[in-house]
Amino acid sequence: MDRRGFIRSAAWFTVAGAGTMVAGCGSSDDFPPSGTYRFTHGVASGDPKEASIVFWTRCVPASGSAAVEVRLEVALDSAFRELVTAVELAAQPAHDHTVRAKLTGLVANTRYYYRFRAGQDFSPVGQSKTAPAAASTPSQMRFAWMTCQDWSINHWAAMELLAAEELDFVVHLGDYIYETVGAAFQAGAAEPAHTKITLPNGLAAGGGAVYANTVEDYRTLYRTYRGDARLQEIHRKFPMIVIWDDHEFSDDCWQDHQTYDNANRQETARRRNANQAWAEYMPVDWGDVSFDLNKSSYDNIRIYRDFRFGTLMHLVMTDERLYRDDHVVSEAAYAQLLQHDPVNGDDSVGARYFVPQPLLQQFEDRTAGSLGRRPGILGPTQTQWWKDTMKGSSATWKVWGNEVTLNRMWLDLRTQAPAPYNQLYIVNADGWDGYPSYRAELMAHLKTNNVRNVVAITGDLHAFQCGVVYDNQDPRSGTPVAVDFVSAGISSSSFYKYLRAGAGTTPLAPLVATPQTFDGVMRMQNPAFAYADHDAQGYAVATVTPAAFTVLFNKVKPLNADGSKPATPLAKRTRITLRAGSTTPQVEDNVS
Repeated sequence: MDRRGFIRSAAWFTVAGAGTMVAGCGSSDDFPPSGTYRFTHGVASGDPKEASIVFWTRCVPASGSAAVEVRLEVALDSAFRELVTAVELAAQPAHDHTVRAKLTGLVANTRYYYRFRAGQDFSPVGQSKTAPAAASTPSQMRFAWMTCQDWSINHWAAMELLAAEELDFVVHLGDYIYETVGAAFQAGAAEPAHTKITLPNGLAAGGGAVYANTVEDYRTLYRTYRGDARLQEIHRKFPMIVIWDDHEFSDDCWQDHQTYDNANRQETARRRNANQAWAEYMPVDWGDVSFDLNKSSYDNIRIYRDFRFGTLMHLVMTDERLYRDDHVVSEAAYAQLLQHDPVNGDDSVGARYFVPQPLLQQFEDRTAGSLGRRPGILGPTQTQWWKDTMKGSSATWKVWGNEVTLNRMWLDLRTQAPAPYNQLYIVNADGWDGYPSYRAELMAHLKTNNVRNVVAITGDLHAFQCGVVYDNQDPRSGTPVAVDFVSAGISSSSFYKYLRAGAGTTPLAPLVATPQTFDGVMRMQNPAFAYADHDAQGYAVATVTPAAFTVLFNKVKPLNADGSKPATPLAKRTRITLRAGSTTPQVEDNVS
């Protein structure tokens, strides 16, 4: 953001240096009485760097909707005796009474405490931590990543476990909210505390589903989700680095297009509303990226960015929705092939899921001719940024915050199923598998430039997976260049349950007879997998040292039969260790 842009948006995003102090505000008698203001959505910090952190809260008046004067206080101790700064902010109704401020001039690798004050009312006290100095070599960093926290399904007890961890920071890889309520995939039970959400201006999507449309709809979702005390505790305790996936706007979206039906309707205003609500509720460093409500296009926001943690780790966060090309096999084109309704029907199966591999190849060649390049996910500008950043990184570990599955997931039924099921399928073409030539281009870049120790931390799939990524599609002839660690969703229904429901009584049913059956088939047909559990909820924790990148997959139990959450939510832990210089993960299942 340039200086003029910053000045224009000063009420939106404030930057202050450590040591900044406001003038005395008089005695407590000068303030409105306690209870005049509310901090019902807690506090948050994010985007930790060696000398700065971003702080966030939402403060509303107990009555009315006027702007609120809010003071941010940051200290070295939880009693606020060693005050580092105090900065005046304004919680404006134009931004749903949210505020965000970046504090600069902080000391590297240092824990800070913070709180907000409005009148005589105080927010909870949060804690945060700066990144290690760029030239330092930390002996260890420990962080968690999480994804896919559908309010309407299952429970959030995984967040209780995560909040009890000892971590330097948390990464959120998207699906922080789900834009729909009442959709078919949300038909399961949720814990009683998660009551049904009503969207003030939601639009019907068929089958009883309602989807967010206006900025107030999306704000309603963020207010609801952030109202959960367990999510508030994670934000209060750890700085968070966030990116989005699809449900922050629309399921399986690309650019400003939704995919609820074959029409793939373009919805620029809706995309912009989703952008705004996300920007209002996330603790993002808007001095590093950009958000401009005055820009009329759907891409009025840029959120891809990177973070350095000394010489140990370089975290590269990408945006895999805002710039991606349409799915290679578009729903409308596939519907026309089958003589289906190319507008009102839903041919996601065949276009985005279980896509015959020869058909994908045919359409990829055709699309490359019309685009003048192979269709991709990051867009040309972000692609070059990713290549330059990965090539230029001198950190021991290059960690890629990657939203959708990078590993190959193929299913060969050519000799196992009757027609028309006797195909070689791309199981999930909404992920990198759906853009194979583009993925090969990026992975070849890693190989050509000898970029070593690359790990992807991934979400979206609703499963735990770990697998080696090659510079081409064939593990038998390719060169391993990275390892992809996929975490299951916090609460969303598992990938396996989606497949089991979709298989029904078709010849695919035996393949998903049990979770173990499906996992076994996928591992047998995709030898790059080191681990797979496709029927899971939970989160992942990474411990990073110069010698190894070690991941703990924390799987939790599902909702009890009576609708309550399990008293002891942890089901099992799986440890996967990747040694520096290696692309061979070592798996230990059921560890303590």
